[in-house]
Amino acid sequence: MQEMTQEQLSVKDYLLYIYTPFCGTCQVARTMLEKIESVHQKDIFYKMNASLYPEFMHEHKVESVPCLIIKKDNEMKEKIYAFRSIPNIYRYLLEYQPELFSV
Repeated sequence: MQEMTQEQLSVKDYLLYIYTPFCGTCQVARTMLEKIESVHQKDIFYKMNASLYPEFMHEHKVESVPCLIIKKDNEMKEKIYAFRSIPNIYRYLLEYQPELFSV
């Protein structure tokens, strides 16, 4: 998982995992995302420590962590707060990143 930078926030498509370092639920969510990246053997998600980007949190109305923001075609499509399971995250990947499943 790559750390999100200020320049990358202007990219029109991304999957952004937002966390705080001492959040236990965030650690569980991160493990799920890392397993997905391991299966695909590539970086899929960016990560952002919410504590370091208070303006971003306020501007995008991030209500809690963990949060997975899906930005597609330069538009915020989803804010996922309940990660639930790896298959649940795959449901979003199939919809917004179908190229991950091309052979």
